[in-house]
Amino acid sequence: MAAALQKNIRPVKFPVTFRALTKRSSPAPFRVRCAAASPGKKSYNITLLPGDGIGPEVVSIAKNVLHQAGSLEGVEFSFREMPVGGAALDLVGVPLPEETVSAAKESDAVLLGAIGGYKWDMNDKHMKPETGLLQLRAALKVFANLRPATVLPQLVDASTLKREVAEGVDLMVVRELTGGIYFGVPRGIKTNENGDEVGFNTEVYAAHEIDRIARVAFETARKRRGKLCSVDKANVLEASILWRRRVTALASEYPDVELSHMYVDNAAMQLVRDPKQFDTIVTNNIFGDILSDEASMITGSIGMLPSASLSDSGPGLFEPIHGSAPDIAGQDKANPLATILSAAMLLKYGLGEEKAAKRIEDAVLGALNKGFRTGDIYSAGTKLVGCKEMGEEVLKSVVDSHVHTSV
Repeated sequence: MAAALQKNIRPVKFPVTFRALTKRSSPAPFRVRCAAASPGKKSYNITLLPGDGIGPEVVSIAKNVLHQAGSLEGVEFSFREMPVGGAALDLVGVPLPEETVSAAKESDAVLLGAIGGYKWDMNDKHMKPETGLLQLRAALKVFANLRPATVLPQLVDASTLKREVAEGVDLMVVRELTGGIYFGVPRGIKTNENGDEVGFNTEVYAAHEIDRIARVAFETARKRRGKLCSVDKANVLEASILWRRRVTALASEYPDVELSHMYVDNAAMQLVRDPKQFDTIVTNNIFGDILSDEASMITGSIGMLPSASLSDSGPGLFEPIHGSAPDIAGQDKANPLATILSAAMLLKYGLGEEKAAKRIEDAVLGALNKGFRTGDIYSAGTKLVGCKEMGEEVLKSVVDSHVHTSV
């Protein structure tokens, strides 16, 4: 689970009935519910999990942007900050305190910064910061991870791909989050009869796990451009054979969505050869982990991309896909835009506050249009700024958008 640029840990919650499910041909509707999005509610409890590395820096900025955009739309927030990951290990000796879990479950949505750092790399597995993230996902029962990868016109030249390849890319990776090899048993390290140490993990999926993530993906594709590519390794893995069989069986319920299948090795190649061929991708936990990081680099920087992790009910977990970046932590070099855009996803899909979300999305574009860039997306002719200044410029653009809307 590694992103090349930043020490990795990551990971749209849908108001009431997963906003993408309004058009339906399925006789047994699948629903992703959000307890927060009750009619007329304008006050929300948000749990903030700054975490490690650059997490506290970017979450602080996203909190201010959330507050500003919400105030302009009559939305109030009550924020509660809790420890997780390495910060929790240092504070209370475990990566996910029970108090953090309780606060997250009781909130309307959860905004996470980043988890991990060199300081804890040598810890036993159960005492690693990353274990706290896996435990948090399990506690919130989030199973669907949505990661958009869009090449913004302002940043097309920041992509490592040729302009003609990167320009116009707009895809969504729907990753199954709670099953597969990351959670499967048996797993462990043992000594075999020859005295050799053997490490083993289990890639396992039940039919219902595949069906529920597939339905989220079909509905997502239905609201986008109507194309869904299911990525597996069905020529080798039995778990993938079942995956392909179940996804194919569900396709008849979505006649307006064009379904295709692709082996994961080919998908990895096609993402850099012709990424515009993809609209929505659905895949398992480990493949989604890898492919979504690859897709992020098409956009120019992993520091630009938000994500959302969803459950059948309860709060969603919203976070940037970048990691904790310990090398630049505390140096005002982090790009806060992915966390700010994660806050926009929180508003739009977690709370149903689409107007406030649009303000944030427009404000990010506004700051970029003015030429402001953090180091990871900087190019000649633009203005290099730090994390704080980029946040300030987004805040100004949020206010400007209000002025323009009011005129």
